[in-house]
Amino acid sequence: MFEIGNSLREARQRRGIEFAQAELATKIRGKYLRALEDEQFEVLPSETYVKGFLRTYADYLGLDGQLYVDEFNARFVIGEERELRPRRSQAKPRRNRRLESAIVIGALVAITVLAVVVIAAWSSSGGKSPKTSGSTVRTVTTTVRPPLLTVVPLKGTTHLTVRKISASGDIAFDGTLLRTDSPVAIRGTRLWVQITNPENVRVLISGRARHIPGYAPRVIIVTPLGWQPAQH
Repeated sequence: MFEIGNSLREARQRRGIEFAQAELATKIRGKYLRALEDEQFEVLPSETYVKGFLRTYADYLGLDGQLYVDEFNARFVIGEERELRPRRSQAKPRRNRRLESAIVIGALVAITVLAVVVIAAWSSSGGKSPKTSGSTVRTVTTTVRPPLLTVVPLKGTTHLTVRKISASGDIAFDGTLLRTDSPVAIRGTRLWVQITNPENVRVLISGRARHIPGYAPRVIIVTPLGWQPAQH
């Protein structure tokens, strides 16, 4: 979840654009542009106008217009009645994040126990590899690969949505990260990732830190080779 109005305002100010200039380019009246930045959606004639103006204004500022429409639908539109919700901040469930953390901890415990058993067996044999008549014992070394994606909260709040393979894939994680939350670790070969505030987190891909630039929401594709912007 991210603040629609503040995000639009910051993007406009970074580009040094005045309302009069934006009004001329988008054909949207200045008072409606101000209403979008103030999240006073009731000022606009109808919900249809809100969505259309949001998409047009966000695209004009170099943002993902559909992302802002989706955020508006999630926060302000209720069911079939299509009523506008009151503006409030809502934290999404963290069940998926807790499950991921439990899986990671369980894997680390299992690896530790296995290492202890191997060392104990090696010590009891006097440091020599056991031998059997007519056969050769082979030692198999297992390499533990780091998760494909690890997101570490650093400050503020950041909403993170991760899907397998693509934007239509199964949800691997969906929740709001706070500075005090534990890191989120997700395995896979290809992930579709949406981050609202990249500057608030540290992103590691296959165990290596990667910089995700920008102060606006980003949608990226993550593979073992790195990340790239998602195609709209």
